[in-house]
Amino acid sequence: MLPAVDTDEEWDAIVPDETVMRPGAEELCARLGLAGAPLTRFPDGSQPVYAVGDAHVLKLFPGAAAEDGIAEGRVLSHIQGRLPVPTPRVHEFGPYENGWQFVLMSRLHGENLAEAWDRIPQAERERLVTETGEALSVLHSLDPGPLEDVLGPGNWGAFLDRQRDGAVEQQRAHGLPPHWLEQIPEFLASVPLPRTPRRSLLHTEVMQQHFLVDPDGWRLTGLFDFEPAMIGDRAYDFVGVGLFVTRGDPELLARLAESYGHTFEPAVLLAYTLLHVYSNLPWYLRELDGPGERTLPALAEAWFGAA
Repeated sequence: MLPAVDTDEEWDAIVPDETVMRPGAEELCARLGLAGAPLTRFPDGSQPVYAVGDAHVLKLFPGAAAEDGIAEGRVLSHIQGRLPVPTPRVHEFGPYENGWQFVLMSRLHGENLAEAWDRIPQAERERLVTETGEALSVLHSLDPGPLEDVLGPGNWGAFLDRQRDGAVEQQRAHGLPPHWLEQIPEFLASVPLPRTPRRSLLHTEVMQQHFLVDPDGWRLTGLFDFEPAMIGDRAYDFVGVGLFVTRGDPELLARLAESYGHTFEPAVLLAYTLLHVYSNLPWYLRELDGPGERTLPALAEAWFGAA
């Protein structure tokens, strides 16, 4: 029912088009025993995702992102019931047709943490970041071995080399001003990063946007979106933590690190920020307060320094 999507042009033409996507999703739901269940497409996210009634979520991955679908199904199955915060329970995942992959999972309930954050009192924010640190500690303690066939990058040192080689151009493409661009090579060269770290299962996008929270008591009720998961240095996950969870608040970062059980040098976390697959420094500079001194070491302390 769904046509092949293997190029950017096909993606742009087909994935946003509900006249094409919805009949395919309905047909797949019927195959999965959910015929007639109401479908509601979530407005956010790079992949088409549908609430199927109140109990299920169907996430679809076109051929151009088929490996992400396989990875998400495997990762969610691997961590199911093992974290202190709920994650979606996988009911079924696999190929659909024309290169598409799907994951049918349980629906988590709660309010998106990013949307609720401004209404959450400080004491409850502190508890939420404590819960986040505890969840990350457990995630990073799990054996990633069973996922090595579907998660990269394999050789962490080679991954760092590739990211370092393209770091300036990546930020230039996002519009980073020359004053910042010219600092990147020297800063990255000054920060020692492990080439063979203890291998940890990484979410890679630990953001408020990927947590759900119960407004009645402000407790975490869900962590989702594991499609970009990787295996590598656990510090890499703290890029999203510092930018999108604690958002440059040193006291919240210190509290989260305490519950996690480890702290990381600010320079290391900014280096990983520049080397992150989805790094966009101009966006981060718009979102967060920067230091008065416009240098990368000062920026590292402003965003990732703990109280």
